[in-house]
Amino acid sequence: MNILFFLTPKSQIKFVTTEMTVRQVLEVMDHYRFTTIPLLGENGEYVGTISEGDLLFYLKNNQEIQIKDLNTVSILKVIRNKDYLPIKIDTNMSDLILNAVNQNFVPVIDDKEKFIGIITRKSIINYLYLNSKIED
Repeated sequence: MNILFFLTPKSQIKFVTTEMTVRQVLEVMDHYRFTTIPLLGENGEYVGTISEGDLLFYLKNNQEIQIKDLNTVSILKVIRNKDYLPIKIDTNMSDLILNAVNQNFVPVIDDKEKFIGIITRKSIINYLYLNSKIED
């Protein structure tokens, strides 16, 4: 099966960019209630993921910073603990599932490393569940 069957395209998901400030990223994550969000470079390349934990550790380790100061701090100043590993569009299903076991979503990139969307663990589980019901 082609993994693109499960893809939620970039146009339908929220992400943050390396040009944003810590405050802007916090606002996006708070508004959409995300715990982890894709981080993209200025040319649309996948850079990694930012998590609530990354932001909390940044604030903990920089206690002298006031909330208002976060408007001027680049998100690139935040150390990312663990980036979600991306897959390419020609990845096989077993590799997709291996990534999804350890990540809530799997970022998908094209041959030029451009971010094209995500595959959620939920979409894989729903597909497997629905197909197991049909076979029962």
